[in-house]
Amino acid sequence: MAAASEKRSVGLRLFLNSFVVVWLIIAAFPFLWTLWGSFKVELDFFSIADWTNALTGHRTQEVYNSPFTGTGYHGAWVQEEFWRAVINTTIVCFCVVCTSLTIGTLGGYALSRSGYRYTFWLLITALIFRAIPPITLVSGYMLPLFEWNLWGILPTSIVVLVAINQPFTLWMLHSFFQNIPKDLDESAKVDGCTQFEAFRFVIIPVMWPGVITTGLFSFLLAYNDFAVTSMLLAEENRTMIPEIAAFLGTTYTEGNVMFAVSAVVSATAPLFVLVLLFQRQIVSGLTAGAVKG
Repeated sequence: MAAASEKRSVGLRLFLNSFVVVWLIIAAFPFLWTLWGSFKVELDFFSIADWTNALTGHRTQEVYNSPFTGTGYHGAWVQEEFWRAVINTTIVCFCVVCTSLTIGTLGGYALSRSGYRYTFWLLITALIFRAIPPITLVSGYMLPLFEWNLWGILPTSIVVLVAINQPFTLWMLHSFFQNIPKDLDESAKVDGCTQFEAFRFVIIPVMWPGVITTGLFSFLLAYNDFAVTSMLLAEENRTMIPEIAAFLGTTYTEGNVMFAVSAVVSATAPLFVLVLLFQRQIVSGLTAGAVKG
């Protein structure tokens, strides 16, 4: 019986490991294929006559005497100045994350420690606004932004993204704060701390995994946004996602589609690095938010 049980256990582990490997290959394939194709010419990567040209780089070899070329990256970053979009994205994401976390931590902590009944309705109202598609909210900003001559600049998109993102940040941080015993606050007050000092020196150090997790989600919302930034930013102030869409919108110009492919790889690679760097904090933060007490 023991031998049969051990054999089933080994077979189950082998099956699970195989499943995980296959799933990772399937999940990573689109990015790996795009990364490979970004070093080819358009006639290879989008070859209709023979799809294997994307693997061998036949046309790329003919043109550049090599199966790989960095022309797509040079065209995107230098010729089309994609670096401007990268800088704009960095500014927008940094401001959105800092503002959202500042308001979210203070608001989430206050609501989690509040005994008033309106706390529940405030959270429900925030959830309703978060459930509304962002594109419907953006349309309401357009008229005053045009009248006040605020359309097309980065601060405008930052304010709108914070307004859209804040309900989610508030909900998420509120749930994390609720899982921290109130005894910590009371013990800090007994030791002579004020309410804010207890929040700053006692609660926040315990909350760091939750803050990092929430900050990452806020970053991803701003980083991957298309609807808000494409509607509110002028051409010279575009972030990366609208700029990539602009490359795809000019595919009638030979080579521009490869600019888009190279830009997609450039925009996706930092996300892999970010998740790898903060994977432990993300897991611990999500676990802390899922466990009560």
